[in-house]
Amino acid sequence: MRPKKSILCVDDNEQLLSVRKFLLETRGYRVLTASTSHDALDLIRSTAPGSIDLLLCDLIMPQMDGNELVRRAKQLQPGLPAMIVSGTVTSFDRACAADVFLPKGASSASEMLERIRVLVARKRGPKKTVTPAYSAAPSFAQATAS
Repeated sequence: MRPKKSILCVDDNEQLLSVRKFLLETRGYRVLTASTSHDALDLIRSTAPGSIDLLLCDLIMPQMDGNELVRRAKQLQPGLPAMIVSGTVTSFDRACAADVFLPKGASSASEMLERIRVLVARKRGPKKTVTPAYSAAPSFAQATAS
């Protein structure tokens, strides 16, 4: 059985955070939550690099917005994919640090889940190529015998 992918969800709206957590957990993800950007950064600092597979956060939050959170999170863990969601569609230009921007009202839950699936798959990196069991190069024994 494959291990569950971990998603860190950050939103200052507790109701939206619990709905998003439920949606993701019912799709097989392990969900960590934070209601502030500072709590999210503390969580990222305390986990091993690669143990969080995606950062999913709101754009408009008090003290530190989602764009700044993503920028700081990527300084801590450069390979961490990030998605920003916002109820303000015109905020796209402010969400430039994330890999994906998704307007809350203009996209469905299934679209968000598909974007998450793609980002988490991309984090794994390219598929490894299989090297052949034989080699055209001479073996050590052949090279020393000449």
